Amino acid sequence: MLGVCIHQHGGREMLSHQELPDPVVGPGQVRVRVRACALNFLDVWVRRGLPFLKLTYPHILGADVAGEIESTGEGVKGLEVGKRVLVAPGVSCGHCQRCLAGEDNLCRHYGLLGEHRDGGNAELLVVPAANILPYPGDMPFEQAAAIPVTFQTAWQMLVQKAVLRPTETVLVLAAGSGVGSAAVQIAKMLGATVIATASSQAKLDSAKALGADHLIDHSDPKWDKAVRKIVGKAGVDVVFEHVGAATWKQSIQLAAWGGRIVTCGATSGFDAETDLRHIFFRQIAIFGSTMGSKAVLYDIVKLVADGVLKPVVDRVLPLADVARAHELLEERKVFGKIVLTI
Repeated sequence: MLGVCIHQHGGREMLSHQELPDPVVGPGQVRVRVRACALNFLDVWVRRGLPFLKLTYPHILGADVAGEIESTGEGVKGLEVGKRVLVAPGVSCGHCQRCLAGEDNLCRHYGLLGEHRDGGNAELLVVPAANILPYPGDMPFEQAAAIPVTFQTAWQMLVQKAVLRPTETVLVLAAGSGVGSAAVQIAKMLGATVIATASSQAKLDSAKALGADHLIDHSDPKWDKAVRKIVGKAGVDVVFEHVGAATWKQSIQLAAWGGRIVTCGATSGFDAETDLRHIFFRQIAIFGSTMGSKAVLYDIVKLVADGVLKPVVDRVLPLADVARAHELLEERKVFGKIVLTI
């Protein structure tokens, strides 16, 4: 099969286009013919290298996959060859207490496609049958591929961790990102008031089109004061945080008494300073969040099929332009997702 892989960590020049062995489908597995694979900043981090991440080379990136069932392994039932499918990006053991409780993203053996095992930047992908999801109607593959990672992540953060309520205010930082654009939509679906930040007027306009109530240009060094003008001394009920060191101090200061901060990443740096006096005196809750369970994707796919939620695709590029796609992500020139066609 044709694919894009890396043989070592480094810059975009490490992305290698080459013929790779076809993955073999085993018992309980499904082989998917990949039609589209959306990028996440995770692809950039894995390419650059992460602490404690040990890869087997060549390694194929890509967590967000839409395609068709190409073949099934022994014991797989109810999944027909040729059927359009989405692929859940998280793989777990499937039999531990966490997995059986529907908390598979807390499984000790949990890993992501494209990070801990080969992903979808190739023509074929083998995954456990449990990772095969229903397809959202007749949506193009390029749109469907933009659903799993960002919506699954934002859903757990807002619905399950922060338990966002209709009367509350949520600050969505970097609303132009894939997860940020998903968060704006989920928060509005829940009836919350959304304050969205982004780095350009074009991104702010796009966030407004998704339902954001207030828009803040976070390239302004005083962006936090603009938020304060909106919420006053009351503060923000929920801060949707994934920027990290560059915004962490302001996130804590802007949170309401008894407010919640939920974080899934740190694209600007991991070493953020925390003034614990704010945390205990104002009783702020901080939640860490990674991905979400496979189960929530069923609700998300239905909401997308019903038109309640919409995957946001900035642009579609062929797999041959994967280096350009990485460049656009690194330079923050994207609103929503970049999708590669395979």
